Amino acid sequence: MPQLDNKTIVIVGGTTGLGLAAAKAFVGEGAQVVLVGRNADSVSQAESALGQAARGLAGDATDPQTAAEAIDLAKREFGGFDGLYHIAGGSGRSMGDGPLHEISDDGWQQTIDLNLTSVFNSNRAALREFAALRRGGVILNMTSVLADSPSSRQFSTHAYAAAKAGIVGLTKSAAAHYASQNIRVNAVAPALVATPMSGRAQANDAIMSFIKHKQPLDGGRIGVPEDLDGAAVFLMSDAAKFVTGQVLAVDGGWSVSEGTE
Repeated sequence: MPQLDNKTIVIVGGTTGLGLAAAKAFVGEGAQVVLVGRNADSVSQAESALGQAARGLAGDATDPQTAAEAIDLAKREFGGFDGLYHIAGGSGRSMGDGPLHEISDDGWQQTIDLNLTSVFNSNRAALREFAALRRGGVILNMTSVLADSPSSRQFSTHAYAAAKAGIVGLTKSAAAHYASQNIRVNAVAPALVATPMSGRAQANDAIMSFIKHKQPLDGGRIGVPEDLDGAAVFLMSDAAKFVTGQVLAVDGGWSVSEGTE
């Protein structure tokens, strides 16, 4: 039997990169998905790629209403809501993120909003819905290896790291509080993955040389979105029904490698 048979899952940030890969994997395992993306064109393209098992919603994850609207869409279109996978986020470098002494006030706030406040919004909406349905459910968040395994020179975006560390704290505290209600809250922590967000790093020869040693698995390479799919499917599925409050690093060995500077 497919691992996600008849489950309805909302994916916030589900129309490109890691999110779209996960959506394809979820549908392949029997789920129906609602995909949230900021760009209406990418939402439409994702819907077309996934067929009748998917519905899309154009919206900003930093808006408190977006996740609630996506959950309502899931209930209307598919008759239920079983889980939330929050992927939406991104680099704040262009907004003013960087080493701590260089971060602008706006850079800090925008990076925190994009990466942490958005998770707060979606997780709160999911938990309120689970309470209204009087049933358990699953939340999976995306953090980063930079939350607890920093790179001092190559990836010195400290507001981003703080936001991702905040996701870990939110995930674990929520997991503890809601476990008695059979609500599971976990997170996955990727390292560098080939997505639109990592374009700067992919074009930098020094960073890619660093990655060869820092992510030594499978010949030493940058990750691809599909590398996260197995972990996401497992943690969203009933196979993980006794797993909560965990952060699973899917990082090619980053967090256990010395690497090189």
